[in-house]
Amino acid sequence: MGKKVGVILSGCGVYDGSEIHEAVITMLALDRAGAEMIICAPDMPQMHVVNHLTGEVAEGETRNVLVESARIARGAIKDIAQVSADEMDALILPGGFGAAKNLCDFAVKGAACDVHPEVARLVRDVHAQGKPVAAVCIAPALVAKVLGDESPELTIGTDAETAGALESMGAKHVSCPVRELVVDRERKLITTPAYMLAQNMSEAAEGIEKTVRTLLSMA
Repeated sequence: MGKKVGVILSGCGVYDGSEIHEAVITMLALDRAGAEMIICAPDMPQMHVVNHLTGEVAEGETRNVLVESARIARGAIKDIAQVSADEMDALILPGGFGAAKNLCDFAVKGAACDVHPEVARLVRDVHAQGKPVAAVCIAPALVAKVLGDESPELTIGTDAETAGALESMGAKHVSCPVRELVVDRERKLITTPAYMLAQNMSEAAEGIEKTVRTLLSMA
């Protein structure tokens, strides 16, 4: 029987939600491995809406994180408030600015950020049960905030400023090339840079696919 893996989405679109390539690559890797996905997102307004053609904020527009995430999940998604760590064997968070704008506000506040309480609860509970947690791209910043008191080893790639912010939250940053991953085996945390460094989909995919394989092997 396949492992049950929670997937936390943060909207639909790199600039204001989940990075779609990262989310789909993650889900495809899980599906190919025979895993059962429990896809979820917070039922809340996005921080803002970005026109992905121009890159500009669409003033006056509002969108819901759960509703937008449902586009990627083809409707098979739950409000994260209704999801329990008991339901899953592992958890993964794809990246995209939504992870740093909607799941937490790292994009605005940096190391002083707050994490959405239901997201923090699920990450903390899965981790407390000794189950592995993976984070892609910028999502490790959220993990650093939630689990920083354990000095976890994480990566966002090689960006010194972002790495410094993670370290100020208590994490130990490990520089990592785009096609690789960092595994904190003691704490069962797996992270990969993806589009923090990737110049194309195949580069992002290689690191994400390795991350998913490692996550499932530790579950």
